[in-house]
Amino acid sequence: MIFKGSMVALVTPFRGEKVDEEKLKQLVEFHVENGTKAIIPCGTTGESATLSFEEHDKVVEIVVKAAKKRLNVIAGTGSNNTKEAIRLTKHAKEAGADAALLISPYYNRPTQQGLYLHFKAVAEAVNIPIILYNIASRTGVNIEPETIAELAKIKNIAGVKESSGNLDQMSRIVQLCGEDFALISGDDSLTLPIMAIGGTGIISVVANIAPRDVSDMVNSFLQGDLRHARKMHYKLLPLVKAMFIETNPIPVKTAMGMLGMIEPGLRLPMCAMKEENAAKLKKALKDYGLLK
Repeated sequence: MIFKGSMVALVTPFRGEKVDEEKLKQLVEFHVENGTKAIIPCGTTGESATLSFEEHDKVVEIVVKAAKKRLNVIAGTGSNNTKEAIRLTKHAKEAGADAALLISPYYNRPTQQGLYLHFKAVAEAVNIPIILYNIASRTGVNIEPETIAELAKIKNIAGVKESSGNLDQMSRIVQLCGEDFALISGDDSLTLPIMAIGGTGIISVVANIAPRDVSDMVNSFLQGDLRHARKMHYKLLPLVKAMFIETNPIPVKTAMGMLGMIEPGLRLPMCAMKEENAAKLKKALKDYGLLK
């Protein structure tokens, strides 16, 4: 159940050069009120690559404390350095996180054996449920289904966030790993198709601004109401597309700024949107009914 339903890949709000701790607490409350089942701090959407260790630890601690067990906290703890990933995952467990999300090592381009040994080392070092995160467009390497199947034999490796965009690959993962291994969508536009082949939910970007609708779509499918789930899928689709007109999390943080949710500050090398794309984003928010 911990990996089932609508889960949000949370942004990290900044005020100037610092993490905006009060806004972070408010965002947790926003998701509690709007049906989100789990919250993921310090993932890609949370700009983890530009957080210091101290900031990373603090963000996880704040989110865990603010959540008060009302929704699950799955801390992003991945790194291209195995020792760093172990250190971050140990801290997440100590802070009270319910699980950890580990992106595959980026830039290094490890072999499949290297990927296996990396995740195995973290899982053996920290007794916490672990979700693999497969996104070759960011990391440069794909975790093959056969590698995931070997990792699934490790007791605390519980699932995978799949952002390959390859439904054939995801079907193979379900086939090899079985229904007890969670297949979680990492692409908002593919949530419904992924759930149709055995997915358990979504770690969503668009849920940062439309959490209740994402939750409605996912819960409708899980309850067998495919007609309503399909309706919500098509309702959300234009908004989802707007969230990726530039590199994530630039559009979603810009949107949250337009909606008055946070200051839309980004850390270099993330930068402000081009004017023409910001205009497209604003139109999408208005068309959806989020912005007047």
